[in-house]
Amino acid sequence: MRKLITLFFLLAIIGLVSSQSRGLNKQKAAVQKDSIKKSKMALGRQEIISDTLIETGKFKTYKTNAHASYYADKFNGRRTTSGRKFDNNKYTAAHKKLPFGTKVKVTNEANGKSVIVEITDRGPFVKSREIDLSKRAFNDIASRRDDGSMQVTIAVLNN
Repeated sequence: MRKLITLFFLLAIIGLVSSQSRGLNKQKAAVQKDSIKKSKMALGRQEIISDTLIETGKFKTYKTNAHASYYADKFNGRRTTSGRKFDNNKYTAAHKKLPFGTKVKVTNEANGKSVIVEITDRGPFVKSREIDLSKRAFNDIASRRDDGSMQVTIAVLNN
């Protein structure tokens, strides 16, 4: 009987400790989310890409008056030259020369809107075009939904 009471007592303590630690983990997560929101506001104008904060002042102009277009839907789900699976809903791009993984700020010269993308593929394979954006990135900075291409400024993140 004494062993049974001791076992019951130990199980109750273990249950109490584990429920408190779960509560603490939830509190930590809430505090972290709140501090991230505050740091985003305090740090000024920043962009977020792949869960990484990037200060927009750290970009160096690579090319102005560049011709940009976007990937056709048929490429969605295919492998890129870098080996990653292409997703038209992510912020990625193809460039002829820039290294894979390079973060690039692309600004529409007509309206001043910009987006930060990561180079994951080679192309475009049209001589007059400089960069191919994913459809999501392109639509975020396009003046109109039916635009097929645009003049952009390309700036590379300095590390």
